Amino acid sequence: MHKIPHLAAVMTPFPYSIERDAPLAEALALMEEHKVRHLPVTVGHEVVGVLAERDIHVALHRESSDSDLRVRDMYVDHPYIVSLDEPLDAVLLTMAERHIGSAIVTRGGKLSGMFTSVDACRSFGEYLREHFPTPTGDEVA
Repeated sequence: MHKIPHLAAVMTPFPYSIERDAPLAEALALMEEHKVRHLPVTVGHEVVGVLAERDIHVALHRESSDSDLRVRDMYVDHPYIVSLDEPLDAVLLTMAERHIGSAIVTRGGKLSGMFTSVDACRSFGEYLREHFPTPTGDEVA
């Protein structure tokens, strides 16, 4: 019998976050350095929001002359935060229902990682390949 994978097995683990008062350019540099597209936004050690790379690019393009933009100007407050032991199916269904692309994952109230729509697609693709292998040779016909 197959079991639903744990959130820890499919999320992107990392301890990266950005302070709410940091420059937007610093957030973009951090994302590029670590090859992530979402950053939890913090005040001290408390997660208060999430920042998406796409939103930064839109803001910087729109406000190309304004280098004073800060994370606080662009982040989304009240992010979807889940515990590491939250069932994966519940996280996926909540993300779909709320039309959101990421969940901030915590363990014991501390930042543990992100689970994004890209993580969901990757894990589902791997599941399909494992359970429905591509036919080879005579099986194709």
